[in-house]
Amino acid sequence: MRTKEMPPVNGRGIRKVSGSALRLGLLLLTLVAACARGESAAARERRADTATAADERSLATEPAPRNGPAATSRAHSEPTVLFIGTSLTAGYGLDDPEDAYPNVVGRMLDSAGMPARIVNLGVSGETSAGARARIDWVLRNPADVIVVETGANDGLRGLSVQAARDNIQAILDRIRTVRPAARVLLVQMEAPPNLGARYTTDFHAMFPDLARRNGVELVPFLLEGVAGDPSLNQPDGIHPNVAGARIAARTVFRALVRKPLVDSDD
Repeated sequence: MRTKEMPPVNGRGIRKVSGSALRLGLLLLTLVAACARGESAAARERRADTATAADERSLATEPAPRNGPAATSRAHSEPTVLFIGTSLTAGYGLDDPEDAYPNVVGRMLDSAGMPARIVNLGVSGETSAGARARIDWVLRNPADVIVVETGANDGLRGLSVQAARDNIQAILDRIRTVRPAARVLLVQMEAPPNLGARYTTDFHAMFPDLARRNGVELVPFLLEGVAGDPSLNQPDGIHPNVAGARIAARTVFRALVRKPLVDSDD
């Protein structure tokens, strides 16, 4: 597995909110496509859970894999999973970028026998408008799977839900134009409840609605089981620590392995 990261960019406007403000704990619809020929979805789920449990036991002590000859030699045959996101994706505040959840997902995929090249293009402090502004640059990278994590900073700042919706729709439109064969996953994010019931309800509903309208897969709330737990977050109460990033990785990993990373007919 090879990884590629952009250096974190210190964002502005991320204000501290209580950990409980992010935790809505809502169960979401996950769109599950039909399985390709070969291994069944149930078998992949069992293998995924086994690999996840093993990784959670071992990642605390095992060094993260680095780029090397072996990774280079197999890169051409591995699917590329590209992550576009905020500081949560970039791994803000973590001592080692390899502990950011996308890279943990990569190690979990390796353990599950589904090796992939991980491209982490998370940028700290970015709103959905920022993601929209750089999507053409992002899509210069080859990608078989694209995971879109955006909107968290819109919610923290109380920015317009309609504007965020328009930005995410533009991102999905551009992905379909430039990378029409890519499998796309949209990550559910939530707004803090102190912004009012109407805002948080509209913000929450935006993600499943966009996923349905665009025929992309919806990943459950990235910080489910992490938000609001001081033991899983950094002192700011917003960004996961190493243990919290592993839980976020498991959420994304389980969504990824519900079907083959790349269709066998591609």
